[in-house]
Amino acid sequence: MDKKTTKNLTLFSLTWPIFIEILLHMLMGNADTLMLSQYSDKSVAAVGVSNQILSVVIVMFGFVAQGAAVLIAQNIGADKPKAAGQIALNALSMNLLFSILLSLVLFVWAKPILNVMDLPQELMGEGLAYMQIVGGLIFVQALIMTTGAILRSYGHTKDTMVVTIGMNILNIIGNYFVIFGPFGFPVLGVEGVAYSTAISRLIGFVALVFLLLKRADGEINFKHFFRYNKMHVKSLLKIGIPSAGEQLSYNASQMVITYFVAQLGTIAITTKVYTQNIMMFIFLFSIAIGQGTQILIGHMIGAGKIEQAYERALKSLQISIFISLAMGGIVYLIAKPFLGIFTDNATIIESGTFLLLLTIILEPGRAFNLVMISSLRAAGDVKFPVYIGIIVMWGVSVTFSWFFGIYLGLGLIGIWIGFIADEWLRGVLMLRRWKKRHWVNMSFVQKNSVTNDA
Repeated sequence: MDKKTTKNLTLFSLTWPIFIEILLHMLMGNADTLMLSQYSDKSVAAVGVSNQILSVVIVMFGFVAQGAAVLIAQNIGADKPKAAGQIALNALSMNLLFSILLSLVLFVWAKPILNVMDLPQELMGEGLAYMQIVGGLIFVQALIMTTGAILRSYGHTKDTMVVTIGMNILNIIGNYFVIFGPFGFPVLGVEGVAYSTAISRLIGFVALVFLLLKRADGEINFKHFFRYNKMHVKSLLKIGIPSAGEQLSYNASQMVITYFVAQLGTIAITTKVYTQNIMMFIFLFSIAIGQGTQILIGHMIGAGKIEQAYERALKSLQISIFISLAMGGIVYLIAKPFLGIFTDNATIIESGTFLLLLTIILEPGRAFNLVMISSLRAAGDVKFPVYIGIIVMWGVSVTFSWFFGIYLGLGLIGIWIGFIADEWLRGVLMLRRWKKRHWVNMSFVQKNSVTNDA
């Protein structure tokens, strides 16, 4: 890889392309929602529930990408480029095999999975079509995630940003044709949107592979694609499985909460989908800062710069909390016109507006988690966030959502109370863990120093 891109990296230089990339990924999902909202609110609900399931699956094969991101960053910081290249290849081949298996599961068992989610029968036809098409080709997203993680760990955050721009443009153009049917093109609705999403992802993956080959500069030899280094694979799993476990637990708990919301009816499902789509524009700042911080801390840990890594995480957290509060307030002030873009249903707009008010309290807590968990993971402390996450997500988020939302009858307001309690409790515990510095001696580069570039 180009050595110039791996030196003198700053949080801003890494974060702004990541921010735009994540924004565009979110816009791709919002483009589907916004354009489908002109077609049918029921279609939005069907796709929303299907995407809740798909997000869990994406996390399941995201564990390899997470492990690769940390290991590559640490090895680059330790000036071990050959080891970083071998890890990249092992990660790609492992995720290809695993994600194809998951794609087959989603295609074959799409209907039973949607039935488990208690999807209303009136939404089943469209939900099933979307699940089988997007889910059946979800392995492409696994490869996109892994290739993107590799490029970002080397500091090439602009590459993944440019590809994401192209994917969004293709997706929006495809949606326009299949939803509005210009020039006599057949109106395909949800099924067409699913094909548009899958095709744009496939083209995006091809572009990322091209960029990876261009940037590799001989450090990644694809002839060894299926030649696994035992130590690298072991480290990938040791980092990736716990890291993905934390996110998998979160998404699984969200599926259970979506099940609660489904009992409240189609309007409640649609309100949740619209509101959370808008909330994404708030917490994407924290996601970008968290990912940029993870890359920097990985490099610092690999280079043995412990004190710099410690201070970097705390500075990133301060920035993230400030931005979350500011963005939460701004979004609430324009909540009604914002929701009005998606729907003219007065009940959805009023309920969604109040939920966005509660979001001002919610998002700073989420900022704690996104930044501090990324920092702990980059340093090699990957198990603690999982243990705390599982306990708090299920013991607080799910339990509170059921108690306040269903048992006490507060509906979506009760659900949001559960979200707030979960994010803040976990966030405070993650910050406390970081300050105790248990992560100082957890670097994977130190453990693997004999095998890396020997």
